[in-house]
Amino acid sequence: MRIAFVTPHATPPGPYATSGRGPRVVPLALALGELGHDVTVYARKDAPALPAQVTVAPRVTVEHVPAGPASRVPADDLAPHVRALGGHLDRAWRRSAPDIVHAHSWPCGLAALAAGRDLGIPVAQTFHSLDLPGGRPRLRPDRDQLAKMRLKVSLARSVSTVVVRSAEEMRQLTRMGVPRALVRVVPWGVDTAHFSPDGPAAPRNGHSRLLTAWPLTGPHGLETAIRALADVPQAELVVAGGPPRGQLARTPLYRELMRLATALGVAGRVAFTGGVGGEDLPGLLRSADLLLCGSVSGQFDPVALQAMACGTPVVAPAAGFYPDAVIDGTTGVLLPTARPSLLARRVRLLLASPLQLEAFGIAAADRARSRYSWDRIARETLQAYQRCLPAAAEVPAEPDGEEAEAEADADLAGADLATLMGR
Repeated sequence: MRIAFVTPHATPPGPYATSGRGPRVVPLALALGELGHDVTVYARKDAPALPAQVTVAPRVTVEHVPAGPASRVPADDLAPHVRALGGHLDRAWRRSAPDIVHAHSWPCGLAALAAGRDLGIPVAQTFHSLDLPGGRPRLRPDRDQLAKMRLKVSLARSVSTVVVRSAEEMRQLTRMGVPRALVRVVPWGVDTAHFSPDGPAAPRNGHSRLLTAWPLTGPHGLETAIRALADVPQAELVVAGGPPRGQLARTPLYRELMRLATALGVAGRVAFTGGVGGEDLPGLLRSADLLLCGSVSGQFDPVALQAMACGTPVVAPAAGFYPDAVIDGTTGVLLPTARPSLLARRVRLLLASPLQLEAFGIAAADRARSRYSWDRIARETLQAYQRCLPAAAEVPAEPDGEEAEAEADADLAGADLATLMGR
């Protein structure tokens, strides 16, 4: 097949750091290329030095599209550049049309629909930040948020299929009135060759090591981890990622967290690494007894899968993609609430049971290899594509991915996509 990805930016291939870019579309494109498909990644040019085109593998090419400023722009702020992006795609696809387009983020979905509509190209949509009301209580959205939610739901109803990363995302969409038949659960993967239990671990200082990651975006949960540390004696908390270490002191979040740690008397047991390079991350993950995942923003957390692949058990909220990835009591622990007292109690129990920790780590690595390898994720992605391809372009069926039952219990009036795209 000829597959086109449309994305706000393309992550360079290779190991991933905790810098915030994370494993995104290029690893999936590479896995699809390994299966014999030709993939072109259309990414907005977000840096002046980026070339117009680069081949990253024999069947995978990245094209950097001039649409908007040559600087990093959050995906949600790309709406003014949808027309330019869509125009570029339209010209490219009239010369050589792909069999299917996979859009990553809602502005890219709008551009893909605009470009592919007259050509009859099916579009698969992935929302990397869904941000729809789910089962948890939340404040009433303001007018801008409501308009954006309507837009995302209308987009989801207009594409050929929606590829979501978790059962909770499926439930959120169906509650908003997106037909369940349009939605397919295919999680993101992890590089199980780079992240594995085999290999050196970072040095330790004799304390039990709890590891957590600097937040990518949104609510971070680091305050909860630091408060819990006060009730976990003889343990240290290592916060990986974020800005370079030399810039931490100028970062408001760092200063806020260190004030909290000092007030609780645990500042000597909290260490911030700053940004961690991709070559160093597996060793740091292997050195930890537990990875604490505190974010409840609903966004995909690559470090959780990377830790599991390295044989490090995960303690995470029972929300977002975590219930799909973490088998409670087997590969890690899921917490029903984010109370520091509950987190501290569960961590103390685990640290007091080395054999259970070891068993959790073995099971976590096995689950990462069997469920989240990029090869398996690519095959499940192909099956999601197959549901909306013309018969001439169909690919061999693959086993179903893991899906959860969901019912539509609410509706939301859709926006006029033609108007929103300026058509």
